[in-house]
Amino acid sequence: MPKHLQREIENLKKKILALGARVETTVHEAIRSIEQRDAALAQKIIEDDIQIDDFEVEVEEECLKILALHQPVAIDLRFIVAVLKINSDLERIGDLAVNIAERSAFLASQEPVNAVFDFSRMSKKTESMLNKSLDALVNMSSELAHEVCGDDDEVDGINRQMYLRIQEAIQKYPEQMPSLIHLLSVSRHLERIADHATNIAEDVIYMIDGKIVRHKTEDYKAR
Repeated sequence: MPKHLQREIENLKKKILALGARVETTVHEAIRSIEQRDAALAQKIIEDDIQIDDFEVEVEEECLKILALHQPVAIDLRFIVAVLKINSDLERIGDLAVNIAERSAFLASQEPVNAVFDFSRMSKKTESMLNKSLDALVNMSSELAHEVCGDDDEVDGINRQMYLRIQEAIQKYPEQMPSLIHLLSVSRHLERIADHATNIAEDVIYMIDGKIVRHKTEDYKAR
């Protein structure tokens, strides 16, 4: 690989990892705003989203510049293609964190709901998947990426349980329906973040192994 191309790819890797760290922090703070009923923190997350959007555009422009100037091939090309896709997933995760913050701001203004949900387990699992997908990118670990893909079913299952519990709670506490609907939205947003973390893991696998593993869940379960 020419030295100037190597430098630009290393710089691109630093940028995508910096964006990943920023998004990971935003998700963590959005979850914390729910747990602590912190409307001020929720509002800060909403206001800061423009910074993630700008970062995403910067990374995409860098990818396109490298493609145009250097016409990379083989693993270098796979890396840039994967970064383009991961970049998009990270921006979307940032948007979902904002959606959670918006739900948090509403919930903070309401009385706590009279129901028990497995929110802690779901949020921790989702954060773990995002963290592991980014670790897989940092360490170029196909094995860690496969672990993330295998974890997605658990979050899907919790989301389904959440739906049933909220359905029951609405029947028992109809006066709290607005808050319960917002909690259901939070569950759905967490499930979507887990989906995007899985997408990132799949792109890491493609980057390392050159294999497209989307829609092949049996491969995860076999590991």
